[in-house]
Amino acid sequence: MQISRWIASAATAAMLVISAGSFSAQAQEKLKIATEGAYPPFNTITADGKLVGFDIDIAEALCAQMKVECELVTQDWDGMIPALQARKFDAIVASMSITEERKKQVSFTNKYYTTPLSLVALKDSDIASTEPAALAGKTVGAQASTTQADYAQDVYGKAGAEAKLYPTQEEAVTDLMNGRLDAVLSDKFVLMDWMKKSSDGCCKMVGDVKGTETEAGIAVRQEDNALREKLNAAIDAIVADGTYKKIQAKYFDFDIY
Repeated sequence: MQISRWIASAATAAMLVISAGSFSAQAQEKLKIATEGAYPPFNTITADGKLVGFDIDIAEALCAQMKVECELVTQDWDGMIPALQARKFDAIVASMSITEERKKQVSFTNKYYTTPLSLVALKDSDIASTEPAALAGKTVGAQASTTQADYAQDVYGKAGAEAKLYPTQEEAVTDLMNGRLDAVLSDKFVLMDWMKKSSDGCCKMVGDVKGTETEAGIAVRQEDNALREKLNAAIDAIVADGTYKKIQAKYFDFDIY
């Protein structure tokens, strides 16, 4: 009797393992990927509600490479990691910098681009350097919950600047244009795109901030090792076959990888 029960239990356990494996495989057939939709040229929403940008093209190329169906959704930046942990989506492709603090909450793929922080200021400003001393007494804007926010608070703030944080990058540069800020700190490529397309000549690029180069990666839940490795393989594949360069050329005339 005990042997029969053991056999039955083992069979049930095996069926559960098979079922779990099947569920995992099914889940992999369709991925839900989140982005912000307010960080051009990497991710933004057009007037007719379409998600576009470098992040979007990269996400779609990776899904094609992995041969999975993907759904792209938007999520406010501040709630991005909590929503991933709550299983509202499977991955984040939103120009998220790989940091040690974030690694405590999520797992990252290998990088899919690299960027330093840069500083822009009003064109008639006396700010001529990105060194902390040059920002003493100034108000510096940055998007909240980002590496630039940390730098604005921890470095410029300690040097005597006031750090003002915003829910989105767009709100920060709008306040700069309207004279409510002295400078904005952000990713270099985002600021370059804004200066070229939307700044109306209000501002000047002060320069890159030394020692702030970071890598952007795709975030997944810490337990989703198989998905992370599939994404890593797909990143390597689109770099090797030239797909990455084709996408990059749509947005940048220089190498960001």
